Amino acid sequence: MATHYLDFEKPIADLEAKIDELSALSETSGSFESEIAGLRKKAEQLRKKTYAGLDPWMKTQVARHPQRPHFIDYVEALFTDWNELHGDRQFGDDQAILGGLARFRGRPVVIMGHEKGHDTATRITHNFGMARPEGYRKAVRLMDMAEQFGLPVLSFVDTAGAYPGLGAEERGQAEAIARSTERCLTLGVPSIATITGEGGSGGAIAIAAASRVLMLEHSIYSVISPEGAAGILWRDGTRAKDAAMAMKITGPDLINLKIVDRLIEEPLGGAHADRKAALTNVGNVLAEELKSFESLSPKQIKKQRAERYYAIGAL
Repeated sequence: MATHYLDFEKPIADLEAKIDELSALSETSGSFESEIAGLRKKAEQLRKKTYAGLDPWMKTQVARHPQRPHFIDYVEALFTDWNELHGDRQFGDDQAILGGLARFRGRPVVIMGHEKGHDTATRITHNFGMARPEGYRKAVRLMDMAEQFGLPVLSFVDTAGAYPGLGAEERGQAEAIARSTERCLTLGVPSIATITGEGGSGGAIAIAAASRVLMLEHSIYSVISPEGAAGILWRDGTRAKDAAMAMKITGPDLINLKIVDRLIEEPLGGAHADRKAALTNVGNVLAEELKSFESLSPKQIKKQRAERYYAIGAL
């Protein structure tokens, strides 16, 4: 897959294009190794400088990068014995939220997450990660099963928000989100949510109201998308950058607000720049967090989770 550069990465893209050009010339017109090495060093320094100073709008673009790892990538990299479970036993099977049983480093777990797809066909199949009510009812079904068998729940959040279509509203979208959020909060088993890309509105909270909420370094988590906020505040969706800058949607702000518990470091250039390293980082942090629940009873897990959410916004 060809590298996709974001708008603010254009200077890096220009340097790497020159590197590719010189590399091609080296095969036919002599060696340019010293020039290539110099350009690579310059590109690396520029990437470090750029990613050290990302503002909230830049992080929003990184969080939405089309090559960023999605739920299926985490399943393939971190889990074994994956058995997907389908349907909500009421209407149908939503493909924006996938879930089922798996093993994480030998331990049985229930996993679920938003899947956006990686090309036109799969994005349409998964509705760009925007779940319908049956997706959230499937999530409740999975959480019920997790509690019945004493299995931890690991969720991976990456959605712009729940699907706002007419059919979704007719089938009870708001109630489905509320029921899923409630089930997250009442679980007697460990639950860990990881914001891997976008965490948008109730569509995210419905599977992210966990005992521990983790967040990748360049992900975002918000009550509404920057475009939606700009549309409401200024009747102008083009002011999304202004909204992003004001909404406190990035990791450091959310840690300070006690909405997120821990940030997971991303490779230089974002999770899409070194997918293997990013996936490994997430797996290692999940293992650490799961270990912290080993001595807790269901009652203690519920109490700890309740205290966590009561503390948000407390003076």
